[in-house]
Formats: sequence, structure tokens, C-alpha cells
Amino acid sequence: MIKDHLHEPFELVLREFMDECPRGKHAHTFFELIYIVAGTGRQCINEIEFGYGPGNLFLVAPNDTHIFKIETTSRFFFIRFNNVFVKASKRDNELIERLELILQNSRHEPGCIIKNEADRRAVTHLMDIIIHEHLNNDLYHKELIGQLVNTLLVLIARNISQAFPVAIDETSEEKAVDILQYIQSNIYYPEKLRVEAISEQLGISETYVGRYFKKHTNETLQQYIQQYKLKLVENRLLHSNMRITEIADEFGFTDKSHLNRIFKKYRGVNPTDFRQSSRAVLAAR
Repeated sequence: MIKDHLHEPFELVLREFMDECPRGKHAHTFFELIYIVAGTGRQCINEIEFGYGPGNLFLVAPNDTHIFKIETTSRFFFIRFNNVFVKASKRDNELIERLELILQNSRHEPGCIIKNEADRRAVTHLMDIIIHEHLNNDLYHKELIGQLVNTLLVLIARNISQAFPVAIDETSEEKAVDILQYIQSNIYYPEKLRVEAISEQLGISETYVGRYFKKHTNETLQQYIQQYKLKLVENRLLHSNMRITEIADEFGFTDKSHLNRIFKKYRGVNPTDFRQSSRAVLAAR
């Protein structure tokens, strides 16, 4: 499989109209924001497939495999950045916090990463300006593009945080945000989600972690972890063809029966029925 590398910290690329993906299935060693300028089709990231259309924005993380299945002639705009760019950004503490939130959770929410309709319109305007500056190389275009991409990252961070069962916002206590981000980053590793592991990683006593978390989020650690896992399970059911046993294994459930029992308890139906009914609704739209 092809694996692309980025030799500069930051890169913008506008692809002209195309009818098929020129790269085939491939992966990167860098992060990539993909904006759909025109066209429709299917975007497949790590075997999870979903539709794309004008105005959609996707985030692909290092080592993710992806390919476009183009249905109508499409045009893509790519914003690529690597770890050198991320490390350099540490001069701006607010920027690196937004980047860390985005990057740590990039694999968790499939599909377009801009969920809010007002933000969608804002992103469309931002991208129009960024693409214009990229093509015309006007005076101070690099500085302007840097400011615009920074604004874009703020919008992305807000939309990603709002997709979680508990939202991270500017009023959250710093340690509460650290706990949320730690859980989100380690959701696939049950052993790292134990209270003692969280306590050791974040420097909070085991007896205080649970009380502190509930005080600032209004739910227990276990409630949050359970609901967050189930949200990701829903994504797998809706956007992939993974078997229930594979999903159960990915998220640390004992077996298929364990996942069925927990999912039905909190969602009212078993995973198979949820998949069938939800896909039928999506197909009817």
C-alpha cells in the first residue's frame, strides 16, 4: 500500500476536478484535513465508509488508510501538517491545546467533523478565503492563511468537543479537561481506564478522582466511559461492516453477549437491530 510523507511542517494542496481517486488506498505519516470543494461520493477511512458532498470537512490521522470512491466529478482541498508543525505550535499554548483535542480524538467520530450548521457555513467562507489566498499569493498571504487556519482549528475543536457525551468548554476546570481527554485518548485500552491508572497518569489521588470528575461533569467516571464507548459503538454499527464480535473486542467487552447486554440496557435495542433500523432510516432520506 502507498504511504505518503510530508517533508514540510505545513502544506496546502488544491486538487483539480477528478473522476477517480488518483492515489488508490493509501496512508500518511502526517495529519490531513480534507475539504470537499465540489462533487459527491464515498470517503473510506479505516474501512469505515460514509458519503461526502460539497462543504464537508474530514480529518485523517497518521497511519489511517483511506480512499475516495468518487461518484460525481470532485474537487478536494487538503491542509496537511506533521509533528514538526504541532511542536512548533507549542509557542501558542491555546493553539496546541486545540490541536491536541483535535488530534487525540480524530479517529473517534467518523464523517464530516463539522456538525453545527452555523459553523458549517463559517467553514465554507473560511475555506473560500484560504483557497483564494493560496492560489493568488497576495501580499502577506502566508500570514493571513496562518490566522485563518488557526480560526478553522477553533471551529473544529468546538465541534469535536460537542460530539462527546460531556462537552469540553472554556469554563471546564483544567484537571477535568485532562481527565476527559485522557479517557478519550485511551478508550480502546480498558486497563488504562481504571481509576488507579488515571490517578497515576494525572497526579490525582485515587480517592479523589471520582469525586472530582463528578463535581465538574455531573456524572461518574464509569457512566462517562460507558456512554462514550456506546457512542463509538454506534458509529461502528452505522458506518462500518464490522461484525458485532469485532466491535466488542475493539472496545474491551468480554464478548458479543456482553456488548449486546450493555447496548440493549442503555439503547433499548440490541446492536444488530440498531444497525438495521438506523441504516434503513438513513437510506430513506
